[in-house]
Amino acid sequence: MSPEPATAHRPVLVDEESALEDVLAELATAEVYAIDTEFHRERTYYPKLALVQIAWAGGLVLIDPLAVDARRLGPLLESDALAVVHASDQDLEVLDHACGAIPARMFDTQIAAGFLGMSSPSLSSLCERFVSVRIPKAERLTDWLARPLADRQLDYAASDVAHLLEVHRREVAQLEARDRLGWVENECELVRLRPRGNRKPEDAWRRIKEARQLRGQARAIATEVAAWRERRAAEVDQPPRFVLPDLAVVAISQRAPSTLADLRSVRSVDARHAKGATGEALLAAVAAGKAAPPPASSEEGPELDRALRPAVTLVSAWVSQLARDIEIDTALLATRNDVEELLAGVEGARLAEGWRSHLVGEPIRALVAGEAALAFVGEGRIDLEQRSGTPLRSSA
Repeated sequence: MSPEPATAHRPVLVDEESALEDVLAELATAEVYAIDTEFHRERTYYPKLALVQIAWAGGLVLIDPLAVDARRLGPLLESDALAVVHASDQDLEVLDHACGAIPARMFDTQIAAGFLGMSSPSLSSLCERFVSVRIPKAERLTDWLARPLADRQLDYAASDVAHLLEVHRREVAQLEARDRLGWVENECELVRLRPRGNRKPEDAWRRIKEARQLRGQARAIATEVAAWRERRAAEVDQPPRFVLPDLAVVAISQRAPSTLADLRSVRSVDARHAKGATGEALLAAVAAGKAAPPPASSEEGPELDRALRPAVTLVSAWVSQLARDIEIDTALLATRNDVEELLAGVEGARLAEGWRSHLVGEPIRALVAGEAALAFVGEGRIDLEQRSGTPLRSSA
């Protein structure tokens, strides 16, 4: 199998407003389109959109948001047309930030592949499986904000959408044959509606691994310092770690400095952090943390009963086997956390609703209620079966 060009014709680069207007007029009649983005966010808080690729039955275009107004894509995204995307989560955040809209209807080919037994496949692997095409990979880490874009960059970008509609068509056919299209549509809608971007500053500490180990006053200070860092990062459009390193957040929380001199002595805090407005803001965050009530020991919902913890491992093994048997990615069927939330009675637990409840949730509930049992049946297999109620006793 050799690499193939993205399309029979060279992709069209749209870098003038008049050309974008023509493209949008043609897309206004499309019922389905494929969309992808190229962006950077290594040195910014918000993602920087560098290119939008769109393919539909009538053509394929690469829209340059550095030359035209990307917000003009809003009406297309909010229309009734179905947007076909691969691994959509980051693209949705980028589109929301740059265009002020996300697709009103979406089909994610990576999610769909999970319901056909594939585990988070790349677009390249889907193209090889469904359309026998190998797409190029060489430009994946290219500088998409540089101009002009080279032909090889344009070809690579175009390949991300050139075959996506055909992949979608073939996935839908297989999903309908298995009566799973509704499951995929439901999962895609959950992903589409998932909160993203505009992260809550008060939750920023949770993204710092070492901060999650803090307790008592140190945790309260970490909450305030990380929240300040998050707000400042958004204000200056820099990654939070550029504003203040993770290690500094944790060290400040543990040392709880009360003066600029104290702050300067904290590990990973350099001179720019310990003077002027920045230093005063950090000390104010520390003071707010000191004054805050001690954080609750349990931040989430109800905890899992200790008596049920052994069941989680056994149930997880059964879920993994069930996922293989019915050819669904285990992460889509039920994670270990999903099992724990169901057993703990967490409101809105994923296994308590919809198709997952029927396939997994109800059998697990029967197991913990003593109405079912797990049995090894040979060749490493585990079956969940009706419990006989007859204990097995030794002959001794």
